[in-house]
Amino acid sequence: MTPTTPTNGSPVNTALTPKRPRRVVENDEYAAFIRRVIRAYARRVASGDIEALADMTALASDLDTAITQAVTGLRTFGYSWAEIARPLGISRQAAQQRWGGEPA
Repeated sequence: MTPTTPTNGSPVNTALTPKRPRRVVENDEYAAFIRRVIRAYARRVASGDIEALADMTALASDLDTAITQAVTGLRTFGYSWAEIARPLGISRQAAQQRWGGEPA
């Protein structure tokens, strides 16, 4: 089988390259905003609102659920376990073990 040479001068074989949308730049800004909100909430709880501590710990569960939904969506979109694991700095096996179970 002879590999095809792309006509656009790129060494990438476009027939074998997944069609992925470009990363949305606003996601970085949105994540930074969420981090600021969580830190501000922690300061409010730390200033004496002990009753809000339970609400704050519930956020950890909500975040785990959201991460699972995000990974499930990425898998549905066609991303491999290796692609999901790479930005997290973990192995593909670790990603699959953590999020690869049957959807709830």
